[in-house]
Amino acid sequence: MGNKGMRFSPKQVRVMSWWKNPHWEAIICDGAVRSGKTFSMGLSFFLWAAHSFHGRQFGLCGKTIGSLRRNLLAELIPYLRQIGMTVRERRSEHLLLVRFHGHENRFLLFGGRDESSAALIQGSTLAGVLLDETALMPRSFVEQAIARCSVPGSRLWFNCNPEGPQHWFYQEWVLRAEERRALRLHFTMADNPALSPEIRERYERSYSGVFYRRFVRGEWTAAQGLIYDFFDSERDAAPLPSDMTGPWRISVDYGTSNPASFGLWGQKDGVWYRTEEFYYDSHQTGCQKTDAEYAEDLERLAAGRVIQRVIVDPSAASFIELLRRRGFRVVKADNTVTDGIRVTADCLRSGRLQICRECRDCLREMALYCWDERSGGDAPRKEHDHAMDEMRYFAMDLTHEEERGFAAVAVERR
Repeated sequence: MGNKGMRFSPKQVRVMSWWKNPHWEAIICDGAVRSGKTFSMGLSFFLWAAHSFHGRQFGLCGKTIGSLRRNLLAELIPYLRQIGMTVRERRSEHLLLVRFHGHENRFLLFGGRDESSAALIQGSTLAGVLLDETALMPRSFVEQAIARCSVPGSRLWFNCNPEGPQHWFYQEWVLRAEERRALRLHFTMADNPALSPEIRERYERSYSGVFYRRFVRGEWTAAQGLIYDFFDSERDAAPLPSDMTGPWRISVDYGTSNPASFGLWGQKDGVWYRTEEFYYDSHQTGCQKTDAEYAEDLERLAAGRVIQRVIVDPSAASFIELLRRRGFRVVKADNTVTDGIRVTADCLRSGRLQICRECRDCLREMALYCWDERSGGDAPRKEHDHAMDEMRYFAMDLTHEEERGFAAVAVERR
């Protein structure tokens, strides 16, 4: 993709022109990763805005503004310019000014990371909104974005990969699409003519279990069984690399009555290795540790290495403060569970994260870490999850680092 001669599939062509039918007030494009839905929807959104409005304001929403730029705008803006649109970007204002055939409109960029994000979009008056990765955004943010579209003729654009069948967006929008006058188009990888059979086959190999059914087959399916079902500790646990010089980081899931787990991570040749660990279960020892004792355990794990940062369970306020007083740079972990599990799985499958054989408690938990089928949603069982939590904290911290522009590897799920 990315040139005027690109080919579009019949389903992508339908995305381009759906808004010409006055019956439809919204479009929902859901389905597999790399199925071509994101680019075609973004192009259609800008063409529709330029055709239908002048001097109006629109919303472009992603899980974060960084992911919105990476997943949609990085590829789309050059193409918009190729077809004759003038696109001026004011990055500090999170704003695009787009002019085409005498019509100029404003496009505001929003991130829907958590419940507090709804306040960011509140008060805006929009002629339309495009929500990329809708299913990853809080319901409050999505509904606030919808409420902002009060201009006559405004339309709604939803794009997402599937989640669980009890997800609110599936229940309220996908299943009720006709009732809401929303055109629902379900995409598979076959709907992306730019995807070669070899690349499609590679994506087939890249996922398993629930992630395969959702991201390759495009199904809204419940999570069942082992969470990291693709990982075999006998086959996949890594030998400890020699001559590691860092950088070094530590991830922490803090527990007093529950187990505490610390992971020491070192980087070599672009890969992060979990080389050592500290794991303490007070139920087994019959003795709880204090913050100070845990801080000493962390210092022993660091063993004189320069630790770039310690990524800590955000609920451990007193422990975080103690580590800072002892000179550690501490960041509060992103504790988003479902997205964190997905990101961790992506990092493990790609080889970006490696678990060394010395990390026996981490490997033990990976073989036991399961979805809670009784929860009705994408929740892991609250057992065998302490090393799993701090591994997830580490993976999410890496992803946020990439979004800020420091790391080189993106997690793509377009």
